[in-house]
Amino acid sequence: MKKESVKTVGIVGTGIIATALAALTTGHGCPTLVFARSDASEERFRKTYDGHFALFKSHGILTEEQAGICKSYLKVVRTYGEMKDAEVIFESVVEDLDTKHDVYHQIEANCPHVKVIGSVSSSIVPDRLAETVETYGDRIIVTHPFNPAHIVPYFELCKGEKTADGVMEFMVDFLEAMGRKPVCLKKPTPGFIGNRLQFALWRECLALVEEGICEPRDIDRALNYSFCPRYSSIGIFEHFDFGGLELNRAVCKNLFPIISDRKDVPPVIDELMAAGKTGTKAGEGFYDWRNVDMEAYAERVNAPYWKFCNWDFPTEKM
Repeated sequence: MKKESVKTVGIVGTGIIATALAALTTGHGCPTLVFARSDASEERFRKTYDGHFALFKSHGILTEEQAGICKSYLKVVRTYGEMKDAEVIFESVVEDLDTKHDVYHQIEANCPHVKVIGSVSSSIVPDRLAETVETYGDRIIVTHPFNPAHIVPYFELCKGEKTADGVMEFMVDFLEAMGRKPVCLKKPTPGFIGNRLQFALWRECLALVEEGICEPRDIDRALNYSFCPRYSSIGIFEHFDFGGLELNRAVCKNLFPIISDRKDVPPVIDELMAAGKTGTKAGEGFYDWRNVDMEAYAERVNAPYWKFCNWDFPTEKM
């Protein structure tokens, strides 16, 4: 599929994910309608949206002229009726089932050309999302991105029992046309793939600290300078296949019995929270953040992903 095959994209929501999605779609020349509930939400959205392209410009990814061309593909609307031409709609509202159902009912009543509705939900399975939806229940899937969604190319897609044949494939083709790297789950699971992997690693990191084996900074150094860089170019299954499953089996036999299988929240988390050390906003967490250059930190957060931002920007205004 060429991204131009989708004539209009709709985005319901003005938060962090919605704004990143708008940067992604307009940055690829897709006419995009964003539903905002108020002047205040539109103002916040536009400020963040402009900030995304300002960051692109500061990294030499696009010019001021190109940013203006991308912006011409954006329109913020106040009614669902103004989204009547949308064919692909991203639902990015609060993680509340009743609120999401209301959005879907509004889309059903006002948008006759919808081919797929992708919810960015991180915890509600597709069958629950579609349970009160009549006309478009077969077009709702989960389309879960990682933040920031316009820079990190990975998306996790999941369909439900009601989902019609071809709907998820249509969204995969659309995302791939914008350079995204979607995967399709065979069935729903809390945390999908990425967060299950991330929190399995996090559980073991916390266990190593609680057992007095090392400090948090030692773990971060291990991740930065041992296996994490490798997994930005090859996968873990590739890695262990290459190393040989005979060795892998022996290590599994030795390590699995001692790896953490904790089922509750580790005490170290509750202890820090009780002390008011809740992270960057409080100035302290596992680390002392009070004198950290947060702009430099943000730059480090995004550094590995800039290589994916080789977009085919539109060359003419809409």
